[in-house]
Amino acid sequence: MSNFTSSSEFLLLEFSDIRELHLLHFFVFLAVYLTAVTGNLLIIIAVAHDYHLHTPMYFFLVNLAVLDLGSVSVTVPKAMANSLINSRSISYFGCAAQVFFYPLFGGSDLAFLTIMAHDRYVAICNPLQYETIMHKGACIQMAVSAWISGIVYGTLHTGGTFSITFCSNIINQFFCEIPQLLKLSCSDLYLVEIGLLVLSAIVALGCFIFIVLTYKEILATVLRIPSVQGQKKALSTCLPHLTVVSLLVFTGMFAYVKPPAKTSSDLDILFAVLYAILPPLLNPFIYSMRNKEIKTALLKLFNSGHSSSTNRTLP
Repeated sequence: MSNFTSSSEFLLLEFSDIRELHLLHFFVFLAVYLTAVTGNLLIIIAVAHDYHLHTPMYFFLVNLAVLDLGSVSVTVPKAMANSLINSRSISYFGCAAQVFFYPLFGGSDLAFLTIMAHDRYVAICNPLQYETIMHKGACIQMAVSAWISGIVYGTLHTGGTFSITFCSNIINQFFCEIPQLLKLSCSDLYLVEIGLLVLSAIVALGCFIFIVLTYKEILATVLRIPSVQGQKKALSTCLPHLTVVSLLVFTGMFAYVKPPAKTSSDLDILFAVLYAILPPLLNPFIYSMRNKEIKTALLKLFNSGHSSSTNRTLP
């Protein structure tokens, strides 16, 4: 397509030619989206409502929940709308927004997961210095740094991606994914974005190595705890976090580390669904819902809401 301008639109992947399957995709995505939004909102409300959870660990967890809300809201609603109205289109600026916000939330997400690994390291390996190291000012500085890094990350990728000339407007993905957009390039400027992707992969690998080495130290410390119950309590706050990190890094690497190919595959779509939707969906469950403190806070929240409702109905 020549003279592809900002007034044009892109065509996203169509899951099926059958109208009934379009509706099925809509309801599946709707259920997933509502579950992800509800789970992450419950975490935010529970932590805000219970002052016992006003600690660094849950402060970072709230930020992670906000990022998950943003991440799943970037891709899923548009896919739902297209399935419902039987459309494939997304505007040029809508595509640019997805390219900006998804790396923003994804980059900040990885930054917070790295910070949370450091938080667990200090809590388990240096418990006596925890309040000194993880004080309020330090936590706010780390959180601001994570958000700023995400904004810079998203800005660089948006500029690198949309500086190229597109020869086609057909994207073989259900959202505007950078590797798929690079396949549409008919200029050498796409090499700039590939360079950014390689740099991103190196940074992500560095974060992952830092997390692995951190957990190596944590595991060594946990094994020295004489009480089996104490070991289980310490590990219970670490294993879900490591699971989320592994899921995010390994599924993301499939899409962003491999060199762009001219053809798409079902695996591209599958892994895109995995890294774009599963982490925001599963984080509230594997990261928080198994936490006794979160469960207690949610029970208090529901009980207080039920009591308020009962009192309003009483004469």
